[in-house]
Amino acid sequence: MTRWVLHIDLDQFLAAVEQRRHPELAGRPVVVGGNGDPAARTVVATASYEAREFGVHSGMPMRLAARKCPDAVFLPADNPAYEVASAEVMAVLREFPVVVEVIGWDEAFLQWDGEDPEALARAVQAEVRARTGLSCAVGIGDNTLRAKMATGFAKPGGVHRITAHTWFATLGERPTETLHGIGVKTARKLAELGIHTVSQLAEASPSAVGDRLGPRMGPYYVSLGRGMGRTEMEASPYVPRSRSRETTFPENLEDWAAVLAEVSALAARVAEDVAAEDRDVARVGVKVRFAPFLTRTRSVTLPTPTRDPGVLAAAALEVAGRFRRDRAVRLLGVRAEFVDDT
Repeated sequence: MTRWVLHIDLDQFLAAVEQRRHPELAGRPVVVGGNGDPAARTVVATASYEAREFGVHSGMPMRLAARKCPDAVFLPADNPAYEVASAEVMAVLREFPVVVEVIGWDEAFLQWDGEDPEALARAVQAEVRARTGLSCAVGIGDNTLRAKMATGFAKPGGVHRITAHTWFATLGERPTETLHGIGVKTARKLAELGIHTVSQLAEASPSAVGDRLGPRMGPYYVSLGRGMGRTEMEASPYVPRSRSRETTFPENLEDWAAVLAEVSALAARVAEDVAAEDRDVARVGVKVRFAPFLTRTRSVTLPTPTRDPGVLAAAALEVAGRFRRDRAVRLLGVRAEFVDDT
């Protein structure tokens, strides 16, 4: 028996949920984000594959998405509906003889010991489709990283396998930012060390990379280049690590008093979400997007974990006070990070 890890990734999840409950939208370009107003200064949460053909993608300003695909159907995000749909899928996965580790609304790892993981992957896809009407891609690997990277080759709706034997043949010559966990900024720092590809990263000295990117993160990035990951899944239910709220303003805020008032209002909404979770908060963060599109985040660790709305609001205002005040603000966000109970 061989230990396999399967990464289940639901295709165009938010858009697919909307198309499921609005069958007339099937096959049409659908864009989900903000309040659904394409003229609002919000960003795309998910675009259907039909919309992606026009160049629309997650994180794109809604206004730009509307210019690229004016015939798209723009819908507001409906988080409760997505949570219900996610729970349906995860319930299906748990009926298989696997260990299920949920890592988000639309993602889960499966741990399975057997000899034909592709057969299991196709069975999972068929059952999810039959029971929920949603499609998923399945990445197969001998650990979590390789399985997750394989999913990128499987989407949409396919199955792909990457193991230690095929890791470098598949990814070795690709740029380092191809790897899950390495962004553009980190890739730029690696490039300064002469590390441009996955193979070069795998061959690099962990201590040398650590000298540039930190003693903890340097060796971690090298391990990514070598395709290292976990083989043991945790079957505990998915628990959000934080709750956050944010808003994009129709017009930039120039008055800092107005900024602080909005931070207080966001903190109050976050406090309501925290109360619903019935968990204590260990850290509070604030995100500020200055005009035209410069984003900065700051956070503070609370002296004592709490769910007290007044304490959370005071912490958010304290963090907000650390930002510069000489630029107009187009977006604000407040985040509460829960105590890690693991």
